[in-house]
Amino acid sequence: MKIAIAQLNPTIGDLSGNAAQILEAARQAASQNVSLLLTPELSLCGYPPRDLLLNPSFVELMTATLQQLAVDLPPEVAVLVGCVQVNEKSHTYGGKPLFNSAALLYQGKIEQVFHKRLLPNYDVFDEYRYFEPGLQVNSFAFSSLKIGVTICEDFWNDEDFWGKRSYAINPIADLAALNVDLIVNLSASPYSAAKPHLREAMLRHSATRYQKPILYANQVGANDDLIFDGCSVGFNRQGEVIYRASAFAADLVVVEFDEATQDLQPSLVAPMPETEDEEIWQALVLGVRDYSRKCGFTKVVIGLSGGIDSALVAAIATSALGKENVLGVLMPSPYSSDHSISDALQVAKNLGITTQTLPIGELMQGYDTTLAPLFAGTEFSLAEENIQSRIRGNLLMAIANKFGYLLLSTGNKSEMAVGYCTLYGDMNGGLAAIADVPKTRVYSICNWLNRITETIPTNILIKPPSAELKPGQVDADSLPPYDVLDDILQRLIHNYQSASQIVAAGHNPAIVDRVLKLVAKSEFKRRQAPPGLKITDRAFGTGWRMPIANKWIDASTHQLKLSLPVPINP
Repeated sequence: MKIAIAQLNPTIGDLSGNAAQILEAARQAASQNVSLLLTPELSLCGYPPRDLLLNPSFVELMTATLQQLAVDLPPEVAVLVGCVQVNEKSHTYGGKPLFNSAALLYQGKIEQVFHKRLLPNYDVFDEYRYFEPGLQVNSFAFSSLKIGVTICEDFWNDEDFWGKRSYAINPIADLAALNVDLIVNLSASPYSAAKPHLREAMLRHSATRYQKPILYANQVGANDDLIFDGCSVGFNRQGEVIYRASAFAADLVVVEFDEATQDLQPSLVAPMPETEDEEIWQALVLGVRDYSRKCGFTKVVIGLSGGIDSALVAAIATSALGKENVLGVLMPSPYSSDHSISDALQVAKNLGITTQTLPIGELMQGYDTTLAPLFAGTEFSLAEENIQSRIRGNLLMAIANKFGYLLLSTGNKSEMAVGYCTLYGDMNGGLAAIADVPKTRVYSICNWLNRITETIPTNILIKPPSAELKPGQVDADSLPPYDVLDDILQRLIHNYQSASQIVAAGHNPAIVDRVLKLVAKSEFKRRQAPPGLKITDRAFGTGWRMPIANKWIDASTHQLKLSLPVPINP
């Protein structure tokens, strides 16, 4: 029996467009004599629909669209479609009003509906806000097979793999106890660096532990801050990969289930990206392309400073949208170095993008004149420095508004973490393309990119990073070296280490104290930042829910001071 996996790129809320994608995949599958087609989790509405689910008319239209899709599909192909179902008992018995479901459509009808049993409620996931967990073990008979159905998180609770259980039940163990012949999973698993490999390790473990072949259909594309890598995959009973769909691209894969051996036969295995830098690059390109397309933008504008961050964002945008759709704007001030201008122009030349130069010296003088009576008797400070950034932010927004461009902001994760960015200045934008990319990773990706084709000028890679908001300024005047800073941030943000633990790892107590305070103090800025593409397991986005007004960091660093023989200098 032939089974196909449609690795689709849905747009949130585009019910008719998403249904058309499913229908086209089913027609292609039918032309290859496929009997069963799998689509991703919530493939009909796109994942994650978030508070669209609170709108009854949205749910009603989804139900109607699903019914019509059942009629339109080729009758010879059974299709599992990710959708939402109403919990009819919620009004009487309580519980959430909806189920996260998979509907089996066959021969013009909705044959069966299966509900997701494990609902994630961590990081970017908030499924308990909308859904009631399913209680039934999900399986159906098709041809001579007994097929077990799971939806995304249902696979992520194997205590033997993780060393613990996060939920009371394990749907995979329940299906194995039913002695199903095949387990399928409809998923919308957001990307983070190295997650495709982790996911495959988990699926391989389940295939070998329960001696069951597994077919995994994952969503691809980007929706808001989330990127979905695809990489749909299949394992035979021995835990061997028998197929893999493309990474970061829509795909349709056909595999064959041999009913004699009760196992999946080898099919096409698409390669994974060779390095983590390549993987992240592909994710960011897809993220920019889909965010632009799904939000209705065809062109982007970027402030080109001659620094490495704007150079990387320009390269990503050019790969995502084409050189003819990227405008780089140079905005030199009296403090700009000659090399910042020449480096920015060289980046643009390497990429083939158009540039515009808008000097801001006269605008700075205008601000100085206007503020002179109020600022009289004070010294030049951050206020004056930040005016330069805010002038640039205003100019970029004016261009974006005038021509309907999407403004891409260029700040990296290290800067966002400690607030080394200007609110209403360089933070302006509709999308923060590298807001989840630490500075050290920015360098790593640029070096990888240059090994393919020289894109980033060598001088950008070797010169000290600088905001150039005053004479001779470099980032090292205000921040620790980026390798030190990024390690502290990794331990704090991703590993949840305390100040004492970070110091015990070898970091200077005074630097740790300062970095932790900067992170806490900058929360108000991050709350007002544009959405940033998520490429790590803990990003400053929908999964980051820190209070702005809090004293935890102060208390934590105070405890650090008490535990040290020598006081930390302020």
